[in-house]
Amino acid sequence: MHMSDALVSPAVGGVMWCASAALIAVGSSKLRRVRDGMAVPMMGVLGAFVFAAQMINFSIPGTGSSGHLGGGMLLAVLLGPWRALLTVASVLLVQAVFFADGGLLALGCNIFNMGVLPCLVAFPLVARPLMGSGSSPRRVAMAVAAAAVVALQLGAFAVVLETWASGISALPFDRFLWLMQPIHLAIGLVEGLATAAIVLALRREPMPEFTGLRAREQEMTAPMPKKAVSLRLGLLALAALLTGGVLSWFASSHPDGLEWAIEKTEASDASLQESETPVHRQFSAAQETTALMPDYDFKSGEETGDAEGGASAAMWPNVNAGTSVAGIAGGALVAALLAGLGVWLRPKGAASRAAEGN
Repeated sequence: MHMSDALVSPAVGGVMWCASAALIAVGSSKLRRVRDGMAVPMMGVLGAFVFAAQMINFSIPGTGSSGHLGGGMLLAVLLGPWRALLTVASVLLVQAVFFADGGLLALGCNIFNMGVLPCLVAFPLVARPLMGSGSSPRRVAMAVAAAAVVALQLGAFAVVLETWASGISALPFDRFLWLMQPIHLAIGLVEGLATAAIVLALRREPMPEFTGLRAREQEMTAPMPKKAVSLRLGLLALAALLTGGVLSWFASSHPDGLEWAIEKTEASDASLQESETPVHRQFSAAQETTALMPDYDFKSGEETGDAEGGASAAMWPNVNAGTSVAGIAGGALVAALLAGLGVWLRPKGAASRAAEGN
């Protein structure tokens, strides 16, 4: 559901940039006042995992479309809503800048649709009330799955609304809406089940890092032994490595839900290109400069298909060294970005004590 710049006007793109940036600033301010030694490592490894997971498109039977895990709801459960938002924003930033997945002008829209709506709307307003105290695994799973579906429906509607408000494409509002909502309902059901399964698997042991299930952000839990923490982080990092390096070969070659909906409206590529403005061309030129591996492949390699995982329509699985390098390098970039963000957000008292200790 990564929007391209061709769908967004400079005005709408600018407004959504400001809205997303403002919410990220609020989240950063809130997290600066909360000390949690597990937060930054968890954000890094989970961000890398979500980056890799988004490369794996799964087919929606009978539609010719595909979808992928958004990860916002999973991150909200594990990290809490504000840390989840910062993690999703980091993933989307790396995707847009280095892999040309989603437009730079549309980045604010994508952060809002895939980060703000699941983390700050669906999680607190749907998941938390439904899961109650979080003591029942079945109730938690049902709440998380339902919230994931709601989040994707809200995100799909936001895409249609932002496209319509931009007024630069030939996509008719009513037809675009009626194509986007059902296909993302199907995608949301798969994501909801996958998210619930992951949450249940991780809850089999005590998990202090389940910040989203705490009654309060500041609520303390019994610390895990350092060896257990290191083991847990290592396993998550290994999962991210295998997902980006190997499982990404198995991505579906079908267009994702947004691309499929655009095709079904019979809007031509030419009609989208005709709406380009000088601002669009400037953002496009900037993205061409920064995108080291566009479409998750080497620049010198042949074009291999969709922008959600580089899967080739002629071969499946698409065993591609470029895809593997992109999956591993992208995850590492996300983790590094979040590590830097964690240092910047460290409470001043903690920073000064760390400096004295050195």
